[in-house]
Amino acid sequence: MKTPQKSARNSVQVRDWPIAHLPGLSNENQSQLEECGISTIAQLIRMTKTPTAKVLLAHQLQIDIRYVNKWVAMANLARIPSVGCEYCGLLLHAGVASPAQLAEMPVERLHQQILRLHVATMQRNDLTPSVDRVQKWIQDAKLVIG
Repeated sequence: MKTPQKSARNSVQVRDWPIAHLPGLSNENQSQLEECGISTIAQLIRMTKTPTAKVLLAHQLQIDIRYVNKWVAMANLARIPSVGCEYCGLLLHAGVASPAQLAEMPVERLHQQILRLHVATMQRNDLTPSVDRVQKWIQDAKLVIG
């Protein structure tokens, strides 16, 4: 993992993870991204700042733009220290697509969405992160978007 970087706008340490840590990324996609000079989530975010840049990357990789949009959304969420690559996919599947959206979510509502997702997909509720953890995600997201 890269050294955390302190955001100039706030006091939270944003994270930069190797692209290989992004959930759902196949080895082939990882290799393709690395061939394009993208080996970290920060590089992915930097190289896809505009809709046109996302389309160009998708075209270069010969994949659907939805994959690029998904990777960028997870990369942005993974930069939140308490979320990281461990929970960015969970948040995206629970309907949270950005740190700004996460920062605006009521804690109880998000916790319930995640609980429903766990029950619906895994028939388990014991894997659901605690309300305190969800609160920390939201607090950190507010600092990241600062």
